[in-house]
Amino acid sequence: MKFKVQIVAGDGADAVVHELAILEKECELVEQIGLTLAESKELLRELQKQLVEHQAEAFVHARAFCGECGSKLRGKGRHGVVFRTLFGNVSLDSPRLRHCACTTHDTASFSPLADLLPERSAPELRFMEAKWASLVSYGMTAKALQDFLPVDDAMNASTVRNHTLAVAQRCEAKLGEEQFAFVEGCPNDWNALPPAEGPITVGIDGGYLRHWTEKKTNFEVIVGKSVPTEGAAKCFGFVQSYDEKPKRRLYDVLSSQGMQMNQDVFFMSDGEKTVRELQLYLNPRAKHVLDWFHITMRITVLGQFLKGLRHSKLPEDAAPLAVTGLVDEMERALGSTKWNLWHGCPGRALESFSDIYPLSCNFAETYPKYKALEKLVREFQRYIENNRHMVINYGQRWREGLVISTAFVESLVNSLLGKRFTKKQQMQWTHRGAHLLLQTRTRVVNGELEATFREWYPGMKAANDAQPESLREAA
Repeated sequence: MKFKVQIVAGDGADAVVHELAILEKECELVEQIGLTLAESKELLRELQKQLVEHQAEAFVHARAFCGECGSKLRGKGRHGVVFRTLFGNVSLDSPRLRHCACTTHDTASFSPLADLLPERSAPELRFMEAKWASLVSYGMTAKALQDFLPVDDAMNASTVRNHTLAVAQRCEAKLGEEQFAFVEGCPNDWNALPPAEGPITVGIDGGYLRHWTEKKTNFEVIVGKSVPTEGAAKCFGFVQSYDEKPKRRLYDVLSSQGMQMNQDVFFMSDGEKTVRELQLYLNPRAKHVLDWFHITMRITVLGQFLKGLRHSKLPEDAAPLAVTGLVDEMERALGSTKWNLWHGCPGRALESFSDIYPLSCNFAETYPKYKALEKLVREFQRYIENNRHMVINYGQRWREGLVISTAFVESLVNSLLGKRFTKKQQMQWTHRGAHLLLQTRTRVVNGELEATFREWYPGMKAANDAQPESLREAA
């Protein structure tokens, strides 16, 4: 069987028929039924070539006449232009035209195709590169696109990386200026606002990536998730040492979720200084909460050390004290500390915890891990002292069905950083590369990247609107 594929360009008598391909297909075996991947790629490549050439020709023809007097513009020369698309590269003949003398222009000549194709790449190609590079490695993105689409054979990891980071840089350029405070208006203005739909809970945590140049060091990446009472949650992320607008970034996320100045916003974090500063002055009713997950994690580690003391001995010259009694006393103090923190009493928690260090000194000479225990005890005491203003009544909040920990952010750290930046791939990153890729990745996770492209290119169709009406009717 022979199949002839043609394309008709134009209307009526001016229509031009182009033959795309002649397919010879058998129908004796199942593997012969339908198009093969190679055939479909070749058809798409030829179809794209014909479409782009005719569209470019029509665009140039429409601008080959003066808009004021209508006279035909004289040519100055021609050069080749390559337009990169999802369905192959198309080489175009780009003429340069002289401006008409009837009006004054800044330049003597211009290139119509330079106005039509300033980026030399189709927006949809940039979108697909940025989307898939945000999910898998740059090399795998290039390979996947080459496997299923007739893209340029020269596409490689470096090409995908450069285009993805350029998209992220364009997104960054839209961010407003950083400010010390984003609280707007006064209490009278806030009271006049309509009632908010409920609190917004923002969880913030950090992860670490391996440095590209300093191989043995890591740098911190801050990630977070904002969960409103109504509406979809959104995540965000940035490299602390690179980003110059972290507070603006978080404020824009909250604003996109409809945050009002009379709305309760709960910021939950591990209490680190850099994270505490990020949360300040974003909302007048903001409440900064020390994450219960990080509190219990530290208490659990201390509890494991105390269990190790049960197998230790006391010095021979020590007072006749029983090891079991000492450890029981320290465990009761640790349990009391946890109970008081759970009920929002940091002062009482510190009083209970202060009994642990003197009792642990009895094991200073006999417990092999005493130095590590001593360090943990002092660090936990400073941790609670520095963040006591962020300790709330977790028990009451838990009974009300509200979030008390950033466990939902821990999974976000794994999905945003672990699956793309580290773990099995063991990648190394520059601050800039990690930060910019994180911007496209969060947009993909939030489902915002396609909307961003449609904002830049209003004529770009959404994926579910791409099918022509005639094809939908035929289906």
